[in-house]
Amino acid sequence: MSVPAVLAIDQGTTGSTCLVVGQDGRILGKAYSEFTQFFPKPGWVEHDALEIWEVTRRVAREAIAEATEASVRAVGITNQRETLVLWDRATLEPVHRAIVWQDRRTADACRRLKEAGHEAEVRARTGLVLDPYFTGTKVAWLLRERPELRARAEAGELALGTVDSWLIARLTNGASHVTDPTNASRTLFYNLHTADWDPWLLDLLEVPAAMLPQIVPSAGEFGVTAGEHLGISVPIAGVAGDQQAALFGQGCWSAGLAKNTYGTGAFLLLHTGAVPVPSKHGLLTTAACDEAGRLAYALEGSVFIAGAAVQWLRDGLGLLASATESARMAASLEDNGGVSFVPAFVGLGAPHWEPEARGAMFGLTRGTTREHLVRAALEAMAFGTAEVLEAMEADSGVQTTELRVDGGAALNDWLMGFQADLIDAPVRRPAIVETTALGAAGLAGLSSGVWPSAEAFLACQGEAARFEPASTPTDRARLSAQWRRAVRATIGWARDDEG
Repeated sequence: MSVPAVLAIDQGTTGSTCLVVGQDGRILGKAYSEFTQFFPKPGWVEHDALEIWEVTRRVAREAIAEATEASVRAVGITNQRETLVLWDRATLEPVHRAIVWQDRRTADACRRLKEAGHEAEVRARTGLVLDPYFTGTKVAWLLRERPELRARAEAGELALGTVDSWLIARLTNGASHVTDPTNASRTLFYNLHTADWDPWLLDLLEVPAAMLPQIVPSAGEFGVTAGEHLGISVPIAGVAGDQQAALFGQGCWSAGLAKNTYGTGAFLLLHTGAVPVPSKHGLLTTAACDEAGRLAYALEGSVFIAGAAVQWLRDGLGLLASATESARMAASLEDNGGVSFVPAFVGLGAPHWEPEARGAMFGLTRGTTREHLVRAALEAMAFGTAEVLEAMEADSGVQTTELRVDGGAALNDWLMGFQADLIDAPVRRPAIVETTALGAAGLAGLSSGVWPSAEAFLACQGEAARFEPASTPTDRARLSAQWRRAVRATIGWARDDEG
């Protein structure tokens, strides 16, 4: 008998992954392919939107073909957030390369908006800061640089969207121009309080409202796939931006539940419930999902360097042959030997926000070994996460009851145990770590009836590993004091320019 299943499309910054997820939680089919990155000028990053579509369609068909046991009932989409795609409504042809979230070409425009005094109002409405990271200033730049596109946009000929909207338009042959709140909330056009596009923000950035997609719930009706693309005609029933999809895939559906993705950097989201919480600690307020895929809210913070610190010790200094050795090396020591490593290679993010900071090590002696340096790098991931989580708790007044984790470094048992000790809360690692794609599958599966409830979706993923805190308050206080001292010294070095 065929297994009811969902096709999850995970369209990322460097490639597209497609999974066919069965009702029983098994991955029945999987395919992946990278696509081209374009860097036309320093600080500029672009993608070919047609290539994204073609690669995604191909790997989706490959995943479906591999899933011989599956009866695919719906499609879920998760995507790189903030990336801009602009296309012709009639022909579905892009009119410019996609401008990627990493692109910094609008830094001067953001600075001018700040100098004009707009940031406080923008932040109050959107939960975001004025930064090139987000979609809005990318759109404004493109319409300013290409007046003929502005004229076509004002005439209603062009459609604007993030990558989810682009893929939906292509999958439905242009029948649907839609997005969900989690992606909308990353554009600088979405008002968190009205849950709709904001006319004041559109006027500020001089963007015609006619270009924008309709906003529907993350577990909702986004259209039906045309049969010629995937070989099946099924509803697109779930959509969320990548970090919010991972939050949902981890089962973080209510206030107090948080997830951290340990990758090159680390993305931490804390679910704050049904009301948006403004941040006083440099965090972002963003849309998220409740257990039914309805609109909810989260706080988001980033640790700029996480796994990249271990990669540097491996590739730059040759202190270990593979990242998997790090757990054994750290566990071989009784303690960190007084060594602290602040891996601020690209500055410090939340809650410090010191862009001029650089990596620093403290407490080195003749007794310091490579094991101490490796352990200090792992500890830094946990300390950075704990600091962001502390800022989130201060902003929200919500106490973290459990941290759910994914990403490559989440497979390090020593790190997960140390993280639980630092935050004095359990750490939960799922059996299936591809939580971004799983989140998209869950949203679509709930909407289409593949899973009867969010709890059933979470249960089908299998048994999670759980790490309980075991340290004493005295130990936590001592370790945290050592870390704060190292961070103060790092910031002090950055700000002391007297030579």
